[in-house]
Amino acid sequence: MEDLEQRIKKIKKKLKDNQDVISRFFDVANTKLALIFLKSMIDNKLFIEGIAAKLTEFSKAEITLEDLKAQIICIEEIEEIEENEVAESILLGKVCILLENNPVILAVDIEEYPTRVPAEPPTSAVIQGPREGFTESIKTNISMIRKRFPTNDLKIQDLKVGRYTKTKIKVVYLESIVDKKIVKEVVSKIKKIDIDGVVDSYNILEFLQYKPNSIFKQVGSAEKPDIVAGRMLEGRLAIIVDGSPTVLTIPFIFLEDVQNSNDYYTNHHYVSFIRIIRTLGILTATIAPGVFISLRLYHYKITPLKFLITIANSTQGLPFTPLIELLFILLLFHILYEVSLRLPRYLGLATSIVGALILGDTGVKAGLISPPGVIIIAMSVISVYTVPDQAPQLTILRIIFLLLGGTLGILGVVGGMIYFVNYMNSLNEYTAPYLAPFSPSLHKDFKDGLLKSDITKMYDRPKSFSQKNSKRLSNDK
Repeated sequence: MEDLEQRIKKIKKKLKDNQDVISRFFDVANTKLALIFLKSMIDNKLFIEGIAAKLTEFSKAEITLEDLKAQIICIEEIEEIEENEVAESILLGKVCILLENNPVILAVDIEEYPTRVPAEPPTSAVIQGPREGFTESIKTNISMIRKRFPTNDLKIQDLKVGRYTKTKIKVVYLESIVDKKIVKEVVSKIKKIDIDGVVDSYNILEFLQYKPNSIFKQVGSAEKPDIVAGRMLEGRLAIIVDGSPTVLTIPFIFLEDVQNSNDYYTNHHYVSFIRIIRTLGILTATIAPGVFISLRLYHYKITPLKFLITIANSTQGLPFTPLIELLFILLLFHILYEVSLRLPRYLGLATSIVGALILGDTGVKAGLISPPGVIIIAMSVISVYTVPDQAPQLTILRIIFLLLGGTLGILGVVGGMIYFVNYMNSLNEYTAPYLAPFSPSLHKDFKDGLLKSDITKMYDRPKSFSQKNSKRLSNDK
């Protein structure tokens, strides 16, 4: 068998003589051994205290792999690997220990990445309830899930995707609740992904959708562990991707985004009222501009007289047609939105407010746009964020309904609504009807539908998708 130095040289050659690769040789108990690792990816303190110091303390006359495993006791994961697996293990942040005249190699996991402290996500703020959010560290995210489920029912399947990134992906679920067919289907789809790299959970999202070209969202997402835990208790599975604070959940139904984590820490009567407001917000965001333009162009006879006079007075002398005017206002709003996102935080806030006020007021005074048009578009843009997780989809639908209203009138808007509702009704991913529990009508799920009942009355898990155990709360008196 080759000596230790030759073996280390071969490993370094496989790693293309990377300057970040460090090797160290030790003489322990009359046996030579070598350590090889990436210095930028290991915990230096753990390396010194858990490996180097333990080796120097070794007192036996001879050393074996089992002795090494017993000696290195403060490390979380030690595994035996073959010579051809060493390069990949090193790149994953492991310290590989080679013994002289022994083909088996120990890989010790002491990887360390820069991570941030769990904090409340900006998109999921709550008045009451847990405020911690997922981070970019998969270990931290798994620990937050495990903290909520100290049970052997919690199962985790490990996967890797990406030819270059070798990104860790974990499929997490409760074994006694989730439908195993869904788990097998999701795991099979992830294993089939052949891509050069995965840097975020959204890189695999479209591979999990039945209709990746659809404008509608078909996979759930969350940035808070309490939301993911709640969905897992309903029979969903979670997909955690290393490097991403966004966890994907499957199956997904449209009602999920109308719900909010705040709903489960607030009086259920108030929650029912707020969900109705969100539903009205969805309608305002999508069809309000289309209805307004259709009334203004084609159906002014059914418009209230005083409102019609106001519109006529405010639009007199405008250089644009009504449809071009609304599209122009919408363009201005989206330009301001993009600017406010990319400027430094405080400057962006000032720019968006001042820009909207100045452009809106100056545009009206200059006779380029009308006050009713500004108000309708502003209402539509603001209403999108009553359901922020659906913002991209609602924005596209708004433009579609605006064009339908401007060209075909109210019949175009109604026809568009019928088409999109039918299309949404045809989506049935992972045994979950997209518009459940309303289509099909599942009366038991109405307890946590548009209206919310008291938790003491929610005896069963949602029937909107399949699960092994449908019982959630005992109703024994």
